[in-house]
Amino acid sequence: MTPRVLISDKLSPAAVDIFRDRGIEVDYEPELGSDKAAIAARIGDYDGLAIRSTTKVTEKVIAAADRLKVVGRAGIGVDNIDVAAATKKGIIVMNTPFGNSITTAEHAIAMMLALARQIPAADASTQAGKWEKNRFMGVEVSGKTLGVIGCGNIGAIVAERAQGLRMRVIAYDPFLSPERAVKIGVEKVTLDELLARADFISLHTPLTDKTRNILSEETLSRTKKGVRIINCARGGLVDEGALRAALEAGHVAGAAFDVFVEEPARQNVLFGAHNVVCTPHLGASTTEAQENVALQVAQQMADYLISGAVTNALNMPSITAEEAPRLRPLVTLAEQLGSFAGQLTETGITTIRLEYEGDVAEMNIKALTSAAISGVLAPVLEKVNMVSAPEIARERGIHVEEVRRERQGVYDSFIRLIVVTERQERSVAGTVFSDGRPRIIQIKGMNLEAELGLHMLYITNEDKPGFIGALGTTLGEAGVNIATFNLGRDKPGGDAIALIEVDEPLSPDVLAAVQALPHVRQVKPLAF
Repeated sequence: MTPRVLISDKLSPAAVDIFRDRGIEVDYEPELGSDKAAIAARIGDYDGLAIRSTTKVTEKVIAAADRLKVVGRAGIGVDNIDVAAATKKGIIVMNTPFGNSITTAEHAIAMMLALARQIPAADASTQAGKWEKNRFMGVEVSGKTLGVIGCGNIGAIVAERAQGLRMRVIAYDPFLSPERAVKIGVEKVTLDELLARADFISLHTPLTDKTRNILSEETLSRTKKGVRIINCARGGLVDEGALRAALEAGHVAGAAFDVFVEEPARQNVLFGAHNVVCTPHLGASTTEAQENVALQVAQQMADYLISGAVTNALNMPSITAEEAPRLRPLVTLAEQLGSFAGQLTETGITTIRLEYEGDVAEMNIKALTSAAISGVLAPVLEKVNMVSAPEIARERGIHVEEVRRERQGVYDSFIRLIVVTERQERSVAGTVFSDGRPRIIQIKGMNLEAELGLHMLYITNEDKPGFIGALGTTLGEAGVNIATFNLGRDKPGGDAIALIEVDEPLSPDVLAAVQALPHVRQVKPLAF
């Protein structure tokens, strides 16, 4: 049967040509994107669905998609796709993670210049028949310091363009290595130092629990007086109400925003404030960017529908159909090992090393390494996946090493992940048992056996009598139910670890109570 693709958003006509040139039937109906009921009624006839941001691929749409094999998002964000429901039904979700980088970076630079010279307000005044030459006194960007928060792909391009404008560029990014900073010509600094030194601040980080309101009332108060702030990344990185107050107080000289907490932004606390420039999420809105992502998603979808090749998938490793059954549980293990290490890592990462031993060393380990890197980076970077993770690691100067060894121990397949930071080295290892379920079997060189659950508690402590009883009592008195309890140590009376699965997330008070127990060194809640 000839594959059929529905395009339900506005894409470049060149995307339609790619499908047809590859022998795929395609229906271009962009008006369907705003009608979820119509999409659900039609989707059962198609093998592929190509979209942008208007079409909502909900659980209801997926339930009606009996034939659908792949959803392709022309762009980065997949908030309009129920990825979990698609995965459960075996539908691959693809995106184009790097197609908008230059366009978004250029928009940030344009917003910075428009803000510095008050161009929008001056334009409105002049076209209104006024000639207020003395009213619009701007500032030069040359010689000023630009602080970039988030120096990944887009942030690095912004830094490069700013250097061309003769700006000094400083960057705060926990994943930016010193070597990468030198290569792209920026000075790596702490957030506190960036706030104190920057004349302009441009944000280029995903929105996560750690980055939400990274510019809050408190951090804004620590910025340099007269700072100007540009956000073309994600709404929610800046506390909009706090920024409005800082603008009115004169501490912040201006702001340029392309993204907002609530979009479409019909009303916003920043609207009407002095020296604020706002645009309606135009970061990716250029002819070139729209063309690039449309061509990329069409090519990726066509490759999959014709040959089974998987590229830029969020819920599927780039592996062949023959490899998938053997690799799938090992991919899960690698991602869990990475997530374990990533949630415990709080300083800049310089190296991620994967050691593959036994049968797994003979397999295609590319997907496993990508899954492990994704797990490491995911606690900080919202949209990282197995496809984008290696590129993101390269952008931040993180060195990735792979070592293959013949079987040396009792396990048929053995994976060890080592994360090297600026301060320490952390290792965790695991395997897949005959039941197909991954297990952690070693942490920091200490042996134990643990299956990771949804909510875990990780503790490092001294191996002293009474610790286990005190811990159990503390959790019991707090009403915490223990699902599994796993222990390891290096020697009697030496260093020890506990990895405990609990039924619910632990409150800060319970964590503090555990931390206060005798012999406890570190307490960390983990989620998988």
